Amino acid sequence: MPAIPHATPTPVARLAWLDALRGIGAMAVVAEHLLPWFLPALRPYWFNIGVYGILVFFLVSGYIIPTSLERHGDVRTFWISRIFRLYPLYLTVIALALALAWWVPVREQVPRDGTAVAAHATMLLDVVSVGGVVDTMWTLSYEMVFYLLVTALFLVGGHNRSGSLSIGFGVAAVAIGLVVPGALLVGPWPAYVTCAVFLVGMVFVVWGRFRTTAACVLGLMALVALMFSSRVPWLGAAVVAVMFAGTAIHRWERGTGPLWPVAVTTALVAVAPLWAIESGWWWVRADVWWTTIVLAGATFAGGMALRGRRLPKVLVWLGLISYSLYLVHHPLLKYFVEISGDLRWSAVPYQLGMAALAVAAILAVSTLTFLYVERPMQVVGRRISGRSARGLQGRGQAGMAGERPRHDGILGHQERQVPDGVRDHVREGDVVG
Repeated sequence: MPAIPHATPTPVARLAWLDALRGIGAMAVVAEHLLPWFLPALRPYWFNIGVYGILVFFLVSGYIIPTSLERHGDVRTFWISRIFRLYPLYLTVIALALALAWWVPVREQVPRDGTAVAAHATMLLDVVSVGGVVDTMWTLSYEMVFYLLVTALFLVGGHNRSGSLSIGFGVAAVAIGLVVPGALLVGPWPAYVTCAVFLVGMVFVVWGRFRTTAACVLGLMALVALMFSSRVPWLGAAVVAVMFAGTAIHRWERGTGPLWPVAVTTALVAVAPLWAIESGWWWVRADVWWTTIVLAGATFAGGMALRGRRLPKVLVWLGLISYSLYLVHHPLLKYFVEISGDLRWSAVPYQLGMAALAVAAILAVSTLTFLYVERPMQVVGRRISGRSARGLQGRGQAGMAGERPRHDGILGHQERQVPDGVRDHVREGDVVG
């Protein structure tokens, strides 16, 4: 991964460059799905533009989430905010896809039984080998795994070992790839068990009683699912390694950790698919995979290098609506193609015009869903979590039975320095999208 200038950025600049990176990542994923349908001649094969965008997102999440954990907020506040941040749009998109299934059928990878409900309820889709109603939802599985892991680590005081954790997951990615041909825990029960554990565990985490125990159980559950029931286990471990590498970069930037674990993790992730039993896709060929990793790392490094400068407003805005972009673009493209017909063999000028029209529609709908679904529900979540936090303060921050008050904090929002309604997307530490 390219070297990153060692300096302490100002808070506002740091937020802008993170938004810009999200905007780049979101549009890269949009391009990955748009080009094969609209402009197949322009699709690059020397790197995977979709995986590139996803890796940028994972680095951003790893960079900001655990360090926010250590600065502000509490566990209850974080999870209430997360629920209101993630689920409203997520459920809206699912409802839309199901409502229009008479026109564009739900893809075959989604089971037609209770496992689909259980897996979608937790967002742990890919780690229990269940297809999402919307294709891009698979990455949310790894964001959720990461949230559960860092929650448990923080509550037991293990959150400062991000460098070691990134290397550990990198080693796991290589080892699993060498010996595991696919998910070892198969069938419907992983989805049902993880759903039950998730729901009960979240009750205790938010309620406060036995919080540390519940968080540790959830973290262990996430780890077992990641390693043994993921659709591609080595890839799941590699993804989490990348996220902890993002945390290690932040610690190095702050002078609280070395940078060499990031280099070691990069090397491990780079070689993980080369000898993996479960492999063979074009995007994990050495030349393609390595180029994709280098470009993602270079983009992240470039964002850090420019964090003290004024960035293009369009990139910041794209980052602000990136969760909407990520979730709505793929179903919208499917609906667009149903109307326009197959464009792959059309004249290039016509393809360009239709692609521009599709992108405009995606941006318009994503803006609307951000303004009228995401942002209002974020406000509701902040109000509820704010009342919860005031309730705790009213009790003198005494904590709940069975918990240590000094551990009652996670994933706070260093973004609160920015006015409401302007930076809501960054405010929550954000997920892929």
